Amino acid sequence: MKEQEKYISSRKQSETQNLRRELQEEQTGDLRLRRTIIGLSLVGMGAMAAVTLFQTGVISHLPDPPLKDFDSDKVNSSDTAYALGVPDGALSLMSLAANIPLAAFGGADRAETQPLIPLAAAAKSTVEAAVAGWYFYQMAAVEKKWCGYCIVGAAANWGIAAVSLIEAKKAWRSL
Repeated sequence: MKEQEKYISSRKQSETQNLRRELQEEQTGDLRLRRTIIGLSLVGMGAMAAVTLFQTGVISHLPDPPLKDFDSDKVNSSDTAYALGVPDGALSLMSLAANIPLAAFGGADRAETQPLIPLAAAAKSTVEAAVAGWYFYQMAAVEKKWCGYCIVGAAANWGIAAVSLIEAKKAWRSL
């Protein structure tokens, strides 16, 4: 029995080391896309962290570019921003953060070996891109002001969705 336990332990250690090597060192197209998702998520999180600090009263003002149509304070204090009972910046921050473990999950060949992961990631990011589009519309049509932080967050979500669909297409074919 101890030999079997040693074999299982050794095999798990080998799989772990292989995953670490793949994620850190391999340069496959899919891994480059997944790294792009992580980078875009972190950029979006930076923007949404600032919005969350404002929306929760940690800071009292969001600086804007010196353009008359920008008013991040107004956009992020709107009824729309609080309509779900929690500031939308905090929800967006959480959602962007969730992209990181999704992008990091699995080895280089996960589209073939674990196709449901990239499909779930693409479904999630596509919904979020649509929501970002709706919020973008709200800035223009309802608030009639722009929020640079929100624009960065929306662009990050759109980029994440576009990139995730590439791996999802490959995963779909492997089903």
